[in-house]
Amino acid sequence: MRIFLDANILFTAAHNPNGKAAFVIELGAAGHFMLFTSAYAREEAFRNLSSKYPAFVPQLEKLLEQITITPVNPSSPFPPDLAEKDEAIFQAAVTCRATHLLTVDIKHFGPFMNSPENSYSIIIQSVAEFLESL
Repeated sequence: MRIFLDANILFTAAHNPNGKAAFVIELGAAGHFMLFTSAYAREEAFRNLSSKYPAFVPQLEKLLEQITITPVNPSSPFPPDLAEKDEAIFQAAVTCRATHLLTVDIKHFGPFMNSPENSYSIIIQSVAEFLESL
């Protein structure tokens, strides 16, 4: 499996090192699947963590050592009704050939969650849904 992590997953994993998001990264680091994110998601996670919980920035840096940063191919497809702000996130998931995109952004990704037929075969899930499916 190839797992793409949205910025909110990176933020959550860094802020709650004993939580489910951090556990997913731990599983990936142990070789159970491959982990990816984009520079855009990484920077968003850093920006949000720095402004809300600056003491956890070193934890994010440590977590990112386990995750491959994938480029965004602007010609990659994205669901037509996806919010513009999330197009680059989805395109990065397509670029790295992700099987899963993990996010907590129900507002924008909600209509595509657990519907790979509507998201170019990528399974978009919350961390809890992903872990339940293992």
